[in-house]
Amino acid sequence: MFIGEYRHTIDTKKRLAIPAKFRKDMGQKVVLTRGLDSCLFIYPIKEWETLAQNLSKLPTGKSETRSFVRLMLAGALDIDIDALGRILLPDYLKTYAGLAKKVIIAGVYNRLEIWDEIKWNEYKSKAEQSSENIAEKLGDLGVY
Repeated sequence: MFIGEYRHTIDTKKRLAIPAKFRKDMGQKVVLTRGLDSCLFIYPIKEWETLAQNLSKLPTGKSETRSFVRLMLAGALDIDIDALGRILLPDYLKTYAGLAKKVIIAGVYNRLEIWDEIKWNEYKSKAEQSSENIAEKLGDLGVY
């Protein structure tokens, strides 16, 4: 399980270190893809395979479904984690997420998210302001 929030820096060669706490559970190879809310998702291979299978079962007759599946699968890239625990961020994914030099790596249960630090702080601030409303809705669903 991945939890926590870590500040990191993208180096001049577009490499990003995965927090040491997560490396063992991530394995040597991961899948990096476009995420939601202008961030990137990193999945361990096993988690990715489950997600990809679920996405492949969605109906292709709906344009929204096709778009989402394309966003996730066509944008995905399997990446090796180097001996120092770093991954190389391709330009198209860096651009998609608007990543500058400073980033946040957030553990979100079965995946990691990579956020531009400024975008993360804005997103987190909005979420914190609406946390009571979110808790109410989750309570209605019996989740919280």
